[in-house]
Amino acid sequence: MRNATEKSTDALWKKDEKGKPACPLFGKCGGCRYLDLTYEQQLAKKQKLVRRLMEKHCRVKPILGMKDPWRYRHKVQAVFGLDRKKNPVSGVYEEKSHRLLLVESCLIEDQKADEIIGTIRQMLRSFKIRIYDEDTGYGLFRYVMIRKGRFTGEIMVILVTASPMFPSRKNFVNALLKAHPEITTVVQNINDRTDSMVLGERFQTLYGKGYIMDELCGCRFKISPASFYQVNPVQAAALYKKAVELAGLTGRETVVDAYCGTGTIGIIASGKAGRVIGVESNPEAVRDCVSNAKANGVKNIRFYRDDAGRFFKALAEEKSSVDVVLMDPPRAGSSREFLEALGALGPKRIVYVSCNPETLERDVTVLEKEGYRAEEVWPVDMFPWTAGVEAVCLLSKLKSTQHFSVEIALDEVDITAAESKATYEEIKKYILEKHGLKVSSLYVAQVKRKHGIVERSNYNTGEEKAKVSNVTPEKERAIEDALKHFKMI
Repeated sequence: MRNATEKSTDALWKKDEKGKPACPLFGKCGGCRYLDLTYEQQLAKKQKLVRRLMEKHCRVKPILGMKDPWRYRHKVQAVFGLDRKKNPVSGVYEEKSHRLLLVESCLIEDQKADEIIGTIRQMLRSFKIRIYDEDTGYGLFRYVMIRKGRFTGEIMVILVTASPMFPSRKNFVNALLKAHPEITTVVQNINDRTDSMVLGERFQTLYGKGYIMDELCGCRFKISPASFYQVNPVQAAALYKKAVELAGLTGRETVVDAYCGTGTIGIIASGKAGRVIGVESNPEAVRDCVSNAKANGVKNIRFYRDDAGRFFKALAEEKSSVDVVLMDPPRAGSSREFLEALGALGPKRIVYVSCNPETLERDVTVLEKEGYRAEEVWPVDMFPWTAGVEAVCLLSKLKSTQHFSVEIALDEVDITAAESKATYEEIKKYILEKHGLKVSSLYVAQVKRKHGIVERSNYNTGEEKAKVSNVTPEKERAIEDALKHFKMI
Protein backbone atom coordinates (compact mmCIF):
# COMPACT_ATOMS: atom_id res chain seq x y z
CA MET A 1 0.00 0.00 0.00
CA ARG A 2 1.06 3.56 -0.54
CA ASN A 3 1.45 6.04 2.26
CA ALA A 4 -1.45 8.05 3.65
CA THR A 5 -0.61 11.20 1.68
CA GLU A 6 -0.74 9.35 -1.65
CA LYS A 7 -4.05 7.70 -0.75
CA SER A 8 -5.64 10.96 0.33
CA THR A 9 -4.49 12.74 -2.84
CA ASP A 10 -5.74 9.84 -4.94
CA ALA A 11 -9.23 10.27 -3.52
CA LEU A 12 -9.23 14.06 -3.81
CA TRP A 13 -8.45 14.13 -7.52
CA LYS A 14 -11.58 12.09 -8.10
CA LYS A 15 -13.68 14.99 -6.74
CA ASP A 16 -14.96 18.09 -8.53
CA GLU A 17 -14.20 21.70 -7.65
CA LYS A 18 -16.88 21.68 -4.93
CA GLY A 19 -15.28 18.72 -3.19
CA LYS A 20 -18.02 16.27 -4.20
CA PRO A 21 -17.26 12.87 -5.78
CA ALA A 22 -16.73 13.28 -9.53
CA CYS A 23 -19.00 10.35 -10.43
CA PRO A 24 -22.48 11.70 -11.27
CA LEU A 25 -24.09 8.46 -10.10
CA PHE A 26 -22.62 8.52 -6.60
CA GLY A 27 -25.37 7.59 -4.16
CA LYS A 28 -27.65 6.31 -6.94
CA CYS A 29 -26.26 3.14 -8.49
CA GLY A 30 -25.39 1.61 -5.11
CA GLY A 31 -21.86 0.65 -6.14
CA CYS A 32 -19.15 3.02 -4.87
CA ARG A 33 -20.58 3.85 -1.44
CA TYR A 34 -17.19 5.02 -0.15
CA LEU A 35 -16.28 7.36 -2.99
CA ASP A 36 -16.58 10.33 -0.61
CA LEU A 37 -13.83 8.89 1.63
CA THR A 38 -10.08 8.78 1.19
CA TYR A 39 -8.73 5.32 0.47
CA GLU A 40 -7.11 5.25 3.92
CA GLN A 41 -10.48 5.99 5.58
CA GLN A 42 -12.17 3.30 3.53
CA LEU A 43 -9.62 0.65 4.51
CA ALA A 44 -10.01 1.61 8.19
CA LYS A 45 -13.78 1.21 7.90
CA LYS A 46 -13.49 -2.27 6.42
CA GLN A 47 -10.83 -3.30 8.95
CA LYS A 48 -13.18 -2.21 11.75
CA LEU A 49 -16.03 -4.31 10.32
CA VAL A 50 -13.95 -7.48 10.21
CA ARG A 51 -12.51 -6.80 13.66
CA ARG A 52 -15.96 -6.30 15.15
CA LEU A 53 -17.11 -9.66 13.81
CA MET A 54 -14.00 -11.77 14.17
CA GLU A 55 -11.83 -10.53 17.05
CA LYS A 56 -13.72 -12.69 19.53
CA HIS A 57 -12.52 -15.70 17.53
CA CYS A 58 -8.94 -14.87 16.54
CA ARG A 59 -6.31 -12.28 15.68
CA VAL A 60 -7.40 -9.84 12.94
CA LYS A 61 -4.46 -8.90 10.75
CA PRO A 62 -4.06 -5.58 8.84
CA ILE A 63 -6.19 -5.31 5.71
CA LEU A 64 -4.48 -5.92 2.36
CA GLY A 65 -5.24 -2.88 0.18
CA MET A 66 -4.47 -1.99 -3.45
CA LYS A 67 -1.61 0.14 -4.73
CA ASP A 68 -3.86 1.59 -7.43
CA PRO A 69 -7.54 1.19 -6.47
CA TRP A 70 -9.05 2.52 -9.72
CA ARG A 71 -10.26 0.82 -12.93
CA TYR A 72 -9.79 -2.61 -11.38
CA ARG A 73 -12.94 -4.40 -12.61
CA HIS A 74 -12.05 -6.69 -15.52
CA LYS A 75 -15.57 -8.02 -15.90
CA VAL A 76 -17.94 -5.25 -17.01
CA GLN A 77 -21.59 -5.55 -18.02
CA ALA A 78 -24.07 -3.00 -19.32
CA VAL A 79 -27.86 -2.99 -19.66
CA PHE A 80 -29.22 -1.48 -22.88
CA GLY A 81 -32.33 0.64 -23.28
CA LEU A 82 -33.71 3.68 -25.11
CA ASP A 83 -33.73 7.34 -24.13
CA ARG A 84 -36.65 9.70 -24.72
CA LYS A 85 -35.54 10.23 -28.31
CA LYS A 86 -35.44 6.45 -28.88
CA ASN A 87 -31.64 6.39 -29.11
CA PRO A 88 -29.75 3.38 -27.67
CA VAL A 89 -28.32 4.01 -24.19
CA SER A 90 -26.56 1.75 -21.72
CA GLY A 91 -25.72 1.67 -18.03
CA VAL A 92 -26.86 0.06 -14.78
CA TYR A 93 -30.11 -0.12 -12.88
CA GLU A 94 -30.59 2.32 -10.04
CA GLU A 95 -30.29 0.70 -6.63
CA LYS A 96 -33.58 -0.90 -5.49
CA SER A 97 -35.33 0.05 -8.74
CA HIS A 98 -35.53 -0.86 -12.42
CA ARG A 99 -34.74 2.62 -13.69
CA LEU A 100 -31.80 2.66 -16.09
CA LEU A 101 -28.94 4.98 -15.11
CA LEU A 102 -26.77 6.00 -18.06
CA VAL A 103 -23.05 5.19 -17.74
CA GLU A 104 -20.39 6.26 -20.22
CA SER A 105 -17.37 5.78 -17.98
CA CYS A 106 -16.98 4.23 -14.53
CA LEU A 107 -14.09 4.90 -12.16
CA ILE A 108 -13.77 1.25 -11.11
CA GLU A 109 -14.32 -0.42 -14.51
CA ASP A 110 -11.59 -1.22 -17.02
CA GLN A 111 -11.35 1.77 -19.35
CA LYS A 112 -11.04 -0.27 -22.53
CA ALA A 113 -14.24 -2.14 -21.63
CA ASP A 114 -16.10 1.17 -21.25
CA GLU A 115 -14.79 2.28 -24.65
CA ILE A 116 -15.99 -0.90 -26.38
CA ILE A 117 -19.46 -0.58 -24.83
CA GLY A 118 -19.58 3.03 -26.09
CA THR A 119 -18.72 1.86 -29.62
CA ILE A 120 -21.47 -0.78 -29.51
CA ARG A 121 -24.00 1.88 -28.46
CA GLN A 122 -23.18 3.89 -31.58
CA MET A 123 -23.22 0.80 -33.83
CA LEU A 124 -26.68 -0.29 -32.69
CA ARG A 125 -28.11 2.92 -34.04
CA SER A 126 -26.26 2.77 -37.38
CA PHE A 127 -27.16 -0.91 -37.88
CA LYS A 128 -30.76 -0.19 -36.83
CA ILE A 129 -30.80 -3.03 -34.33
CA ARG A 130 -33.84 -2.87 -32.10
CA ILE A 131 -33.29 -2.69 -28.34
CA TYR A 132 -35.19 -5.25 -26.27
CA ASP A 133 -38.22 -3.89 -24.39
CA GLU A 134 -38.85 -5.75 -21.13
CA ASP A 135 -42.44 -4.49 -20.90
CA THR A 136 -43.54 -5.68 -24.34
CA GLY A 137 -41.04 -8.50 -24.89
CA TYR A 138 -40.17 -7.13 -28.35
CA GLY A 139 -36.72 -6.27 -29.61
CA LEU A 140 -33.37 -8.02 -29.84
CA PHE A 141 -30.42 -6.44 -28.03
CA ARG A 142 -30.33 -6.75 -24.22
CA TYR A 143 -26.86 -6.63 -22.62
CA VAL A 144 -23.14 -6.48 -23.28
CA MET A 145 -20.55 -8.18 -21.09
CA ILE A 146 -16.82 -7.53 -21.45
CA ARG A 147 -14.22 -9.85 -19.91
CA LYS A 148 -10.56 -8.88 -20.05
CA GLY A 149 -7.44 -10.76 -19.05
CA ARG A 150 -5.61 -8.41 -16.70
CA PHE A 151 -2.19 -9.91 -17.37
CA THR A 152 -2.65 -11.20 -20.95
CA GLY A 153 -4.67 -8.29 -22.36
CA GLU A 154 -7.06 -10.69 -24.14
CA ILE A 155 -10.62 -9.33 -24.49
CA MET A 156 -13.93 -11.16 -24.84
CA VAL A 157 -17.11 -9.38 -25.93
CA ILE A 158 -20.42 -11.11 -25.16
CA LEU A 159 -23.46 -9.78 -27.02
CA VAL A 160 -26.65 -10.83 -25.24
CA THR A 161 -29.73 -11.04 -27.44
CA ALA A 162 -33.33 -12.11 -26.87
CA SER A 163 -33.27 -14.55 -29.81
CA PRO A 164 -30.71 -16.32 -32.03
CA MET A 165 -31.70 -14.16 -35.02
CA PHE A 166 -29.13 -11.36 -35.37
CA PRO A 167 -29.53 -9.37 -38.62
CA SER A 168 -26.22 -8.38 -40.26
CA ARG A 169 -24.39 -10.25 -37.53
CA LYS A 170 -21.24 -10.79 -39.61
CA ASN A 171 -21.05 -7.16 -40.67
CA PHE A 172 -21.69 -6.03 -37.10
CA VAL A 173 -18.80 -8.11 -35.75
CA ASN A 174 -16.47 -6.97 -38.55
CA ALA A 175 -17.27 -3.32 -37.81
CA LEU A 176 -16.65 -3.87 -34.09
CA LEU A 177 -13.28 -5.54 -34.77
CA LYS A 178 -12.28 -2.73 -37.10
CA ALA A 179 -12.96 -0.19 -34.34
CA HIS A 180 -11.26 -2.36 -31.69
CA PRO A 181 -8.74 -4.79 -33.20
CA GLU A 182 -7.57 -5.65 -29.66
CA ILE A 183 -10.71 -7.80 -29.19
CA THR A 184 -9.71 -11.48 -29.30
CA THR A 185 -13.13 -13.18 -29.30
CA VAL A 186 -16.82 -12.29 -29.74
CA VAL A 187 -19.63 -14.50 -28.42
CA GLN A 188 -23.39 -14.25 -28.80
CA ASN A 189 -25.50 -15.32 -25.83
CA ILE A 190 -29.21 -15.99 -26.26
CA ASN A 191 -31.27 -14.97 -23.25
CA ASP A 192 -35.04 -15.26 -23.66
CA ARG A 193 -35.71 -15.29 -19.93
CA THR A 194 -37.98 -12.76 -18.24
CA ASP A 195 -36.03 -12.50 -14.98
CA SER A 196 -33.00 -10.34 -14.13
CA MET A 197 -30.33 -12.86 -15.16
CA VAL A 198 -27.87 -11.34 -17.66
CA LEU A 199 -26.77 -14.52 -19.41
CA GLY A 200 -28.91 -17.29 -20.85
CA GLU A 201 -27.77 -20.87 -21.31
CA ARG A 202 -27.01 -20.82 -25.07
CA PHE A 203 -23.76 -19.47 -26.55
CA GLN A 204 -22.39 -19.30 -30.06
CA THR A 205 -18.94 -18.05 -30.97
CA LEU A 206 -18.96 -15.36 -33.66
CA TYR A 207 -15.22 -14.68 -33.71
CA GLY A 208 -12.12 -16.18 -32.11
CA LYS A 209 -11.89 -19.10 -29.70
CA GLY A 210 -14.94 -18.33 -27.56
CA TYR A 211 -12.82 -17.85 -24.44
CA ILE A 212 -9.82 -15.87 -23.19
CA MET A 213 -6.82 -16.72 -21.01
CA ASP A 214 -5.36 -14.88 -18.05
CA GLU A 215 -2.49 -15.41 -15.63
CA LEU A 216 -2.71 -15.52 -11.86
CA CYS A 217 0.07 -16.36 -9.38
CA GLY A 218 2.19 -17.79 -12.20
CA CYS A 219 -0.58 -20.03 -13.57
CA ARG A 220 -2.71 -19.65 -16.71
CA PHE A 221 -6.50 -19.89 -16.57
CA LYS A 222 -9.23 -20.23 -19.18
CA ILE A 223 -12.10 -17.79 -18.82
CA SER A 224 -15.29 -18.89 -20.58
CA PRO A 225 -18.28 -16.54 -20.97
CA ALA A 226 -20.12 -17.89 -17.91
CA SER A 227 -17.22 -19.17 -15.80
CA PHE A 228 -16.38 -17.67 -12.41
CA TYR A 229 -13.19 -15.61 -12.28
CA GLN A 230 -12.41 -12.84 -9.82
CA VAL A 231 -13.28 -9.41 -11.28
CA ASN A 232 -10.23 -7.88 -9.58
CA PRO A 233 -7.30 -10.12 -10.62
CA VAL A 234 -4.69 -7.96 -8.86
CA GLN A 235 -6.29 -8.45 -5.44
CA ALA A 236 -7.25 -12.02 -6.29
CA ALA A 237 -3.54 -12.77 -6.60
CA ALA A 238 -2.93 -11.26 -3.14
CA LEU A 239 -5.88 -13.20 -1.69
CA TYR A 240 -4.85 -16.57 -3.13
CA LYS A 241 -1.19 -16.04 -2.21
CA LYS A 242 -2.21 -15.45 1.40
CA ALA A 243 -4.54 -18.48 1.37
CA VAL A 244 -1.76 -20.80 0.16
CA GLU A 245 0.64 -19.27 2.68
CA LEU A 246 -1.79 -19.95 5.55
CA ALA A 247 -2.24 -23.55 4.36
CA GLY A 248 1.36 -24.20 5.44
CA LEU A 249 2.05 -26.73 2.69
CA THR A 250 5.30 -28.69 2.66
CA GLY A 251 4.82 -30.81 -0.47
CA ARG A 252 3.40 -33.89 1.26
CA GLU A 253 -0.18 -32.86 2.13
CA THR A 254 -3.46 -34.04 0.65
CA VAL A 255 -5.48 -30.88 -0.07
CA VAL A 256 -9.17 -30.59 -0.93
CA ASP A 257 -10.33 -27.46 -2.77
CA ALA A 258 -14.05 -27.13 -1.99
CA TYR A 259 -16.28 -24.93 -4.16
CA CYS A 260 -13.30 -24.96 -6.54
CA GLY A 261 -14.97 -23.07 -9.43
CA THR A 262 -12.54 -23.20 -12.35
CA GLY A 263 -9.82 -24.63 -10.10
CA THR A 264 -7.84 -21.45 -9.45
CA ILE A 265 -6.87 -21.90 -5.79
CA GLY A 266 -6.30 -25.64 -6.08
CA ILE A 267 -4.08 -25.31 -9.14
CA ILE A 268 -2.07 -22.49 -7.54
CA ALA A 269 -1.60 -24.63 -4.41
CA SER A 270 -0.75 -27.82 -6.33
CA GLY A 271 2.93 -26.93 -6.70
CA LYS A 272 3.34 -27.02 -2.91
CA ALA A 273 1.07 -29.99 -2.12
CA GLY A 274 1.36 -33.75 -2.42
CA ARG A 275 -1.99 -34.03 -4.19
CA VAL A 276 -5.07 -31.87 -4.64
CA ILE A 277 -8.74 -32.80 -4.99
CA GLY A 278 -11.16 -30.22 -6.42
CA VAL A 279 -14.92 -30.39 -5.85
CA GLU A 280 -17.41 -28.36 -7.91
CA SER A 281 -21.10 -28.88 -8.75
CA ASN A 282 -21.18 -26.84 -11.99
CA PRO A 283 -20.37 -29.12 -14.97
CA GLU A 284 -19.06 -26.29 -17.17
CA ALA A 285 -16.74 -25.13 -14.40
CA VAL A 286 -15.42 -28.69 -13.98
CA ARG A 287 -14.58 -28.82 -17.68
CA ASP A 288 -12.67 -25.55 -17.29
CA CYS A 289 -10.89 -27.06 -14.26
CA VAL A 290 -9.60 -29.94 -16.37
CA SER A 291 -8.52 -27.57 -19.17
CA ASN A 292 -6.75 -25.29 -16.70
CA ALA A 293 -4.88 -28.17 -15.08
CA LYS A 294 -3.69 -29.39 -18.49
CA ALA A 295 -2.69 -25.88 -19.57
CA ASN A 296 -0.47 -25.59 -16.49
CA GLY A 297 0.94 -29.12 -16.70
CA VAL A 298 -0.48 -29.99 -13.27
CA LYS A 299 -0.66 -33.76 -12.78
CA ASN A 300 -1.27 -34.07 -9.04
CA ILE A 301 -4.84 -32.74 -9.10
CA ARG A 302 -8.20 -34.45 -9.71
CA PHE A 303 -11.60 -32.80 -10.05
CA TYR A 304 -15.00 -34.18 -9.07
CA ARG A 305 -18.43 -32.91 -10.04
CA ASP A 306 -20.45 -33.17 -6.84
CA ASP A 307 -22.11 -31.22 -4.06
CA ALA A 308 -19.36 -30.26 -1.61
CA GLY A 309 -21.30 -31.32 1.49
CA ARG A 310 -22.22 -34.72 0.06
CA PHE A 311 -18.65 -35.26 -1.16
CA PHE A 312 -17.13 -34.43 2.23
CA LYS A 313 -19.62 -36.67 4.02
CA ALA A 314 -18.59 -39.56 1.77
CA LEU A 315 -14.90 -38.89 2.45
CA ALA A 316 -15.57 -38.91 6.18
CA GLU A 317 -17.50 -42.20 5.99
CA GLU A 318 -14.61 -43.73 4.06
CA LYS A 319 -12.21 -42.40 6.73
CA SER A 320 -10.16 -40.68 4.04
CA SER A 321 -7.10 -38.79 5.23
CA VAL A 322 -7.13 -35.08 4.33
CA ASP A 323 -4.58 -32.63 5.69
CA VAL A 324 -5.85 -29.25 4.44
CA VAL A 325 -9.18 -27.97 3.11
CA LEU A 326 -9.33 -24.80 1.04
CA MET A 327 -12.86 -23.44 0.85
CA ASP A 328 -14.28 -20.46 -1.01
CA PRO A 329 -18.09 -20.65 -0.57
CA PRO A 330 -20.64 -18.25 -2.10
CA ARG A 331 -21.75 -15.10 -0.30
CA ALA A 332 -24.39 -17.03 1.65
CA GLY A 333 -21.62 -19.10 3.24
CA SER A 334 -21.58 -22.86 3.76
CA SER A 335 -24.48 -25.11 4.68
CA ARG A 336 -24.69 -26.72 8.11
CA GLU A 337 -24.47 -30.10 6.36
CA PHE A 338 -21.17 -29.15 4.73
CA LEU A 339 -19.64 -27.79 7.96
CA GLU A 340 -20.64 -30.89 9.94
CA ALA A 341 -19.23 -33.13 7.19
CA LEU A 342 -16.04 -31.06 7.25
CA GLY A 343 -15.82 -31.51 11.02
CA ALA A 344 -16.29 -35.27 10.65
CA LEU A 345 -13.57 -35.42 8.01
CA GLY A 346 -11.22 -33.65 10.44
CA PRO A 347 -8.49 -32.01 8.32
CA LYS A 348 -5.60 -30.51 10.30
CA ARG A 349 -6.11 -27.06 8.81
CA ILE A 350 -8.94 -25.20 7.09
CA VAL A 351 -8.34 -22.09 5.02
CA TYR A 352 -11.65 -20.28 4.60
CA VAL A 353 -11.81 -17.64 1.83
CA SER A 354 -14.87 -15.47 2.38
CA CYS A 355 -16.63 -12.73 0.42
CA ASN A 356 -18.96 -11.99 3.35
CA PRO A 357 -17.51 -11.42 6.86
CA GLU A 358 -20.92 -12.00 8.47
CA THR A 359 -21.35 -15.52 7.10
CA LEU A 360 -17.65 -16.17 7.81
CA GLU A 361 -18.23 -15.39 11.50
CA ARG A 362 -21.33 -17.60 11.54
CA ASP A 363 -19.52 -20.54 9.93
CA VAL A 364 -16.44 -20.17 12.14
CA THR A 365 -18.72 -20.41 15.19
CA VAL A 366 -20.04 -23.73 13.85
CA LEU A 367 -16.55 -25.03 13.07
CA GLU A 368 -15.42 -24.19 16.61
CA LYS A 369 -18.12 -26.53 17.87
CA GLU A 370 -16.74 -29.13 15.45
CA GLY A 371 -13.37 -29.02 17.20
CA TYR A 372 -11.54 -26.20 15.40
CA ARG A 373 -9.94 -22.98 16.57
CA ALA A 374 -9.63 -19.88 14.41
CA GLU A 375 -6.00 -18.72 14.41
CA GLU A 376 -5.99 -15.53 12.33
CA VAL A 377 -7.96 -13.69 9.67
CA TRP A 378 -6.71 -11.34 6.94
CA PRO A 379 -9.16 -8.80 5.47
CA VAL A 380 -8.60 -8.14 1.74
CA ASP A 381 -9.94 -5.10 -0.12
CA MET A 382 -11.16 -6.86 -3.26
CA PHE A 383 -13.62 -4.12 -4.23
CA PRO A 384 -12.23 -0.64 -3.47
CA TRP A 385 -14.76 2.20 -3.00
CA THR A 386 -17.59 -0.30 -2.45
CA ALA A 387 -18.78 -1.63 0.91
CA GLY A 388 -17.56 -5.14 0.07
CA VAL A 389 -14.60 -6.74 1.84
CA GLU A 390 -13.22 -10.26 1.56
CA ALA A 391 -11.22 -12.18 4.13
CA VAL A 392 -9.15 -15.34 4.46
CA CYS A 393 -9.20 -17.17 7.78
CA LEU A 394 -7.03 -20.02 9.09
CA LEU A 395 -8.57 -22.61 11.41
CA SER A 396 -6.65 -25.43 13.09
CA LYS A 397 -7.90 -28.73 14.47
CA LEU A 398 -7.68 -28.93 18.24
CA LYS A 399 -5.31 -31.65 19.42
CA SER A 400 -8.01 -33.57 21.23
CA THR A 401 -9.65 -36.08 18.89
CA GLN A 402 -12.55 -36.88 21.19
CA HIS A 403 -14.90 -34.60 23.11
CA PHE A 404 -17.08 -35.66 26.02
CA SER A 405 -19.91 -33.85 27.75
CA VAL A 406 -19.67 -34.60 31.49
CA GLU A 407 -21.36 -32.96 34.47
CA ILE A 408 -19.18 -32.81 37.60
CA ALA A 409 -20.00 -31.06 40.86
CA LEU A 410 -17.39 -28.46 41.83
CA ASP A 411 -16.87 -29.99 45.23
CA GLU A 412 -15.81 -33.26 43.61
CA VAL A 413 -12.64 -31.84 42.09
CA ASP A 414 -9.47 -30.26 43.40
CA ILE A 415 -8.66 -28.31 40.23
CA THR A 416 -10.94 -27.62 37.27
CA ALA A 417 -10.14 -28.75 33.76
CA ALA A 418 -10.43 -25.12 32.69
CA GLU A 419 -7.68 -24.09 35.08
CA SER A 420 -5.18 -26.37 33.34
CA LYS A 421 -5.79 -24.94 29.86
CA ALA A 422 -3.63 -21.86 30.21
CA THR A 423 -1.15 -20.53 32.76
CA TYR A 424 -1.41 -17.08 34.24
CA GLU A 425 1.57 -15.95 32.20
CA GLU A 426 -0.08 -17.18 28.97
CA ILE A 427 -3.28 -15.34 29.82
CA LYS A 428 -1.45 -12.10 30.65
CA LYS A 429 0.66 -12.35 27.48
CA TYR A 430 -2.47 -12.80 25.34
CA ILE A 431 -4.16 -9.75 26.92
CA LEU A 432 -1.06 -7.57 26.44
CA GLU A 433 -0.68 -8.56 22.77
CA LYS A 434 -4.34 -8.23 21.83
CA HIS A 435 -5.64 -5.47 24.09
CA GLY A 436 -2.45 -3.62 25.06
CA LEU A 437 -3.30 -3.99 28.75
CA LYS A 438 -1.18 -5.21 31.64
CA VAL A 439 -3.12 -7.21 34.22
CA SER A 440 -2.02 -8.80 37.48
CA SER A 441 -2.39 -12.48 38.31
CA LEU A 442 -4.77 -11.54 41.15
CA TYR A 443 -7.00 -9.68 38.68
CA VAL A 444 -7.08 -12.86 36.56
CA ALA A 445 -7.90 -14.90 39.67
CA GLN A 446 -10.79 -12.53 40.55
CA VAL A 447 -12.38 -12.98 37.14
CA LYS A 448 -11.80 -16.75 37.14
CA ARG A 449 -13.56 -17.06 40.51
CA LYS A 450 -16.42 -14.91 39.22
CA HIS A 451 -16.96 -17.50 36.47
CA GLY A 452 -16.83 -20.45 38.84
CA ILE A 453 -13.26 -21.55 38.19
CA VAL A 454 -12.26 -22.78 41.64
CA GLU A 455 -8.54 -23.07 42.43
CA ARG A 456 -6.61 -24.90 45.06
CA SER A 457 -5.66 -22.66 47.99
CA ASN A 458 -1.96 -23.17 47.37
CA TYR A 459 -2.13 -22.36 43.63
CA ASN A 460 0.43 -19.72 42.71
CA THR A 461 -1.49 -16.60 41.68
CA GLY A 462 1.55 -14.36 41.66
CA GLU A 463 3.68 -12.45 44.09
CA GLU A 464 1.37 -9.43 44.42
CA LYS A 465 0.14 -8.44 47.87
CA ALA A 466 -3.08 -10.09 49.01
CA LYS A 467 -4.98 -6.80 49.36
CA VAL A 468 -5.64 -5.34 45.91
CA SER A 469 -8.39 -3.26 44.37
CA ASN A 470 -11.10 -4.88 42.30
CA VAL A 471 -10.43 -5.36 38.57
CA THR A 472 -11.59 -2.48 36.35
CA PRO A 473 -14.43 -3.13 33.84
CA GLU A 474 -12.04 -2.71 30.89
CA LYS A 475 -9.54 -5.21 32.23
CA GLU A 476 -12.33 -7.58 33.28
CA ARG A 477 -13.61 -7.66 29.69
CA ALA A 478 -10.07 -8.30 28.42
CA ILE A 479 -9.56 -11.15 30.90
CA GLU A 480 -12.92 -12.69 29.97
CA ASP A 481 -11.90 -12.49 26.32
CA ALA A 482 -8.68 -14.36 27.15
CA LEU A 483 -10.56 -17.02 29.10
CA LYS A 484 -12.88 -17.54 26.15
CA HIS A 485 -9.90 -17.70 23.81
CA PHE A 486 -8.34 -20.48 25.87
CA LYS A 487 -11.74 -22.26 26.11
CA MET A 488 -11.85 -21.78 29.89
CA ILE A 489 -15.32 -20.24 29.99
